[in-house]
Amino acid sequence: MLSIRQMEALVWIVQLGTFERAATKLSTTQSAISKRITELEATVGFPVFDRSQRGSKLTPRGEEVLEIARKMLQLQEEVATIKTGSRTGVQRRVRIGVTELTAMTWLPQLIFRIRAEYPGITVEPEVASSRTLYESLQSGQLDIIVCPDVTSDSNVRTVHLANVDFGWMEQPGFTGDCRVLSLQELVSYPLLLQGGRSGAGSHLTMWLLSQRLIFERVLITDSLMAVVGMTVAGLGISHLPRLCFKHLIDDGRLRVIQTKPLLPEIPYVAIFRQDHHSQLMGSLADIMRELCDFSEVL
Repeated sequence: MLSIRQMEALVWIVQLGTFERAATKLSTTQSAISKRITELEATVGFPVFDRSQRGSKLTPRGEEVLEIARKMLQLQEEVATIKTGSRTGVQRRVRIGVTELTAMTWLPQLIFRIRAEYPGITVEPEVASSRTLYESLQSGQLDIIVCPDVTSDSNVRTVHLANVDFGWMEQPGFTGDCRVLSLQELVSYPLLLQGGRSGAGSHLTMWLLSQRLIFERVLITDSLMAVVGMTVAGLGISHLPRLCFKHLIDDGRLRVIQTKPLLPEIPYVAIFRQDHHSQLMGSLADIMRELCDFSEVL
């Protein structure tokens, strides 16, 4: 008879890529995971993994068993909820990854809302760059992430949250008077840029390439607040979310540089794996879409 433990082993081997990682995820040994797969194959009567291939590659019939395994695990979670009569009966942790912009604006409201609607859930937030968050999502270390839209992979579901308006920023007077600058004039100034693992930084880099623009000097940092601080200090120009740092503009510490053309808005999304508790993650993404507000720093 197929068991939930065998199904868990199969799903996590495929999701994480190796028996060893699955064992770590399930807090057991690699030999125990191998035993579960051996028992599973004995029950179904055919191999689910192709031993002639390197890595944990499923056979065609193994792919069919994987889909059944995913459904079994999802049904198990739904039964646990039904037993209590409400969704508040869900007892688990949810690991949410966000970039710095979300952490400094609406993350607290999100945590408060999840605690209110899902008292049995423990929220474990992680703040990192977009690329780091996405890699952690794919490896199973995170359940759902919020970041700029940087992927089109078929094994994830993407839920659009909001478009964030970015503008060129400077210390008042850094580029001279308040006239509208052409992009060619702009590239002669130092650019303060979040690193290549930043989703916002990647969006800007791709846009600059599409405009055939190359800055003469680029200073790179991983931190959004570091970019803000260096811009206020007059070390260069940067692209920052307009509403989020409106208080610095109003205080006269930052000024929006008027350019033609304007910077494009950056879409922010919630992303989760299609095969990982998709019903709950979909509900959380809906909450995120309702609450997301990048207009004010805490």
